[in-house]
Amino acid sequence: MTGGGSRAETAGGAGARAADAKLLERAREVARIEAAAVAALEFRLGDAFLRAVDVLASCRGKFIVSGVGKSGLLAHQVAATLTSVGTPAVFLHPADALHGDAGLFTPGDAALFLSKSGASEELLALLPYVERHAIPLVSIVAAARSALANRSTVALVTGPVREACPMDLTPTTSLTVAHVAADALAVALLERRGFKPEDFRFLHPGGVLGRAASRRVEELMHAGDAVPRVRGSAGLREVMLEIMEKRLGIATVIDAAGVLAGVISDGDFKRILMKHPDPWHLTAEAVMTATPCTIAPEALVAAAVRMMEERAAGPITALVVVDDERRPIGVLHLHDCLKAGT
Repeated sequence: MTGGGSRAETAGGAGARAADAKLLERAREVARIEAAAVAALEFRLGDAFLRAVDVLASCRGKFIVSGVGKSGLLAHQVAATLTSVGTPAVFLHPADALHGDAGLFTPGDAALFLSKSGASEELLALLPYVERHAIPLVSIVAAARSALANRSTVALVTGPVREACPMDLTPTTSLTVAHVAADALAVALLERRGFKPEDFRFLHPGGVLGRAASRRVEELMHAGDAVPRVRGSAGLREVMLEIMEKRLGIATVIDAAGVLAGVISDGDFKRILMKHPDPWHLTAEAVMTATPCTIAPEALVAAAVRMMEERAAGPITALVVVDDERRPIGVLHLHDCLKAGT
């Protein structure tokens, strides 16, 4: 009996392994089917895609993104992606629109509708609102000759694909392809609008700058006696000592009224030493940068970081904070911004 039980267990174990192998192969088949469909999409992106980018990039209002069923769930995510890269977007459920939320449609907006069939009655019911306000409509749709595609300003047709489910019915591959097409639009809009890493950090305060991105410059700046200041008549030795003591990499140069006249950075100081064999007779006024980058205390830290990184003459690590009369009241250092965001 023991031997029979062992044979049964062996047969059962073999059956389980065979079932597992079949499931694993099915999973791999899903990956192959969807990957092939995404690869094919690459060659469908052409003139219509560029027109869609033009239409959406010219929008000065918000994007209204909509879809039904699983396409609706994807539309919700697409709206979030667009918003995160600087294109304000809202998801509108067609059913909610027909019960009062159609007021979201206003002149100057743009619409992005997602649908596999392009024939969903709930979605088509929104078209009169779009057309009434002359809102340009971009659709991501599988069916080229559908009602939605025909009434769109631009239709991105993803085409028929083989669904990954064994019955070729459940929206799987078609949803993946639509998702990739929407991501391609989001990235293209990001490029067209010149969206920068600093913009992303500002909109994602959990990122590199963290919560510091939306804080005011005055909250992080070095103020009072910590601000390095020298008179225009100061010699280079005094300038050097002030930079070393305050440890912010710069010294502000002020006039008799305390107004900012210029800045000398430690990099400037090193270049002066390399250029002049005997520089110690020079004054701060003679070697300073007379048009330094400055920022107001109420400005956002994200804006300050962007200013430091995108300075035309090259990146810098510190900004002089000035008041309304252009008197230096603080220095904001890049390292403090990054430290405050962690």
